[in-house]
Amino acid sequence: MTYLKRKIDNYLLNWKTDPNKKPLIIKGSRQVGKTESITRFGHLNYKSIIYINFVEEPNYKMITTDGYKAQDIIKNISRIDPSKQFIENDTLIIFDELQDFPDIATSLKFFKIDGRFDVICSGSLLGINYQSIESNSVGYKTDYEMFSLDFEEFLWAKGYDESTIQEMLEHMVQLKSFNEIEMSIYSSLFLDFCILGGMPAVVREYIEKGTFEGSIDIQKQLVADYKEDIRKYAVGMDQTRITNVFNHIPVQLAKDNKKFQITKVASNARFRDYRGCIEWLKDAGIINICYCMQFPELPLKGNYDESKYKIYFADSGLLVSMLDDEAQENLRVNKNLGVYKGALYENVVGEALVKAGYDLYYYKKDNSTLEQDFFVRNKENLIPVEVKATNGTARSLRTLIASNHYPDIQFGIKFISGNIGLSNNIYTFPYFCAFLLKKYLTKIS
Repeated sequence: MTYLKRKIDNYLLNWKTDPNKKPLIIKGSRQVGKTESITRFGHLNYKSIIYINFVEEPNYKMITTDGYKAQDIIKNISRIDPSKQFIENDTLIIFDELQDFPDIATSLKFFKIDGRFDVICSGSLLGINYQSIESNSVGYKTDYEMFSLDFEEFLWAKGYDESTIQEMLEHMVQLKSFNEIEMSIYSSLFLDFCILGGMPAVVREYIEKGTFEGSIDIQKQLVADYKEDIRKYAVGMDQTRITNVFNHIPVQLAKDNKKFQITKVASNARFRDYRGCIEWLKDAGIINICYCMQFPELPLKGNYDESKYKIYFADSGLLVSMLDDEAQENLRVNKNLGVYKGALYENVVGEALVKAGYDLYYYKKDNSTLEQDFFVRNKENLIPVEVKATNGTARSLRTLIASNHYPDIQFGIKFISGNIGLSNNIYTFPYFCAFLLKKYLTKIS
């Protein structure tokens, strides 16, 4: 099976060489490639790998019977499987499916103090059990959040190297238009990425076959798996409500007003009844929440209304796989996005921002047509980001930049299906450049 190069690969190498490293917890939604990346890293860099999966091997939940000290846990692992080799300073211990045994996090402090063995924990749906993990290992662990592939990793999978990425970034920095071949190739690849999403199993199938054949089946299975997770892990919560929210996201994203309306999920539904359900889906890594700012000014954190928000899928492939069959067929065969065009591009740009490390915020002025898709910031400025389904004018964006009411806003970014441009302090880029936005803002500052 072909391994898809991931950004976590370099992170893990740097972690290994850090003399002060702490045990590592890798969080992320199911099937984003956590286990594959960790085990490959282990086999390439250690003489011995101790891999324990708490879902497949529940008997290992007994390894803390004698306490949480490293030597006691190692002794109990060896009792269960004497063939496991613990070589000092050359062994990686992997505790997988951590969400099924969060207690093991208590041992991380003792593994750090002991210092003879490297430890990585991973699991999906960690957000749900993470409070107990956090309290059990505070100060003695490092966290890393892993996502499905972003467009850069997708380009790697297609055989493009770092020089291609650098060229794209230079185009942005120098405001130099892409030529016809570049526009055609990158736009086509980006549309494929939008339809497929970034789940490794889906991307691998597409790379190996060169077509979308089989990708829809994998995507639909992932949706079924997420719904099964809701039944399995949403303990003490209204599973029906969580599933209802999950099912309503594509429908509400397709509307012009993309603000998520709880009242559309069920009659007489209220925000306070559904708040926990929405947070559950976010903690599970299934959705991204974009909060409405109270006013477009800095700082971003704390300056939003938690009862007004838009919901996007954390992976665009999930959105595509939940569209009706006719829309799917049109999308895969004819590359026609239909009524979902705006929804899909907005979802993919939001996804790119989150994968780059941004939180999501938007603004909608009451009793006004003024509305802005996203906001990011650099050191000095609040930067509005517009995603245009058609290459028309961005009236709200122009208002925010030109008006004296918004002093934190000096320029804006617009993503379109066209080429690079600059007009009235609005920097325009093709959709396929969205993954580079953070690098671009760092460069120009």
